[in-house]
Amino acid sequence: MRFAAAALAFSTLASGHATFQDLWVDGKDQASTCARLPANNNPVTNVGGTDIRCNVGGNKPAGAKCTVPAGSTVTVEMHQQPGDRVCSKEALGGNHFGPVMVYLSKVSDAASADGSSSWFKIFEAGYDPATKTWANDKLNKGCGKQDVKIPSSIAPGDYLLRAETIALHSAGQAGGAQFYMSCYQITVTGGGSANPAGVKFPGAYSANDPGIKVDIWGQNFKEYKIPGPAVFTG
Repeated sequence: MRFAAAALAFSTLASGHATFQDLWVDGKDQASTCARLPANNNPVTNVGGTDIRCNVGGNKPAGAKCTVPAGSTVTVEMHQQPGDRVCSKEALGGNHFGPVMVYLSKVSDAASADGSSSWFKIFEAGYDPATKTWANDKLNKGCGKQDVKIPSSIAPGDYLLRAETIALHSAGQAGGAQFYMSCYQITVTGGGSANPAGVKFPGAYSANDPGIKVDIWGQNFKEYKIPGPAVFTG
């Protein structure tokens, strides 16, 4: 059964590429106005390059910044093709199973920031062994949407918000994991004074991390370790 699933995964490599494109703030659709949209829907595979920050071409600023109150809920939205928000299609598909993570990076100006500043994680979801479902299964079933709460304690100002999923269908070998991420330009209002410590991209991930080099089709696969730092809970 696992062999058949693995074979299917490799046969559908091209059908499951996607990008995070749109943002909602407390249920209000901002579309892609503050998203730094990648040039195409291909994945990043090199964790040691600067494209791991905001994807290929991720230094190009978006047309606007989205205002996000501290403590509010944002929703990142992923689809396979640019501008295609049809909910009948899977967000990622192609047996591209994996986790979903969201990071923030405090910057002086979200329109000009290059992603070299520190990032702290505000959301993660991985694999549920009880139901044998992955976090991005929920993206596929939920019109590509993932709700994320913005910590109420963080300092106001500009941030880059980095949404990411990792496709692990061919991650049994180093360099086989596929990273799909986009950065959004946001301005946080209200909040407190917290400035959480973070990690750098590149640097936060290694090609040999157990959550990046992992055989999800193997008989011994039972649990999954999400890569990167712990989620900030302040």
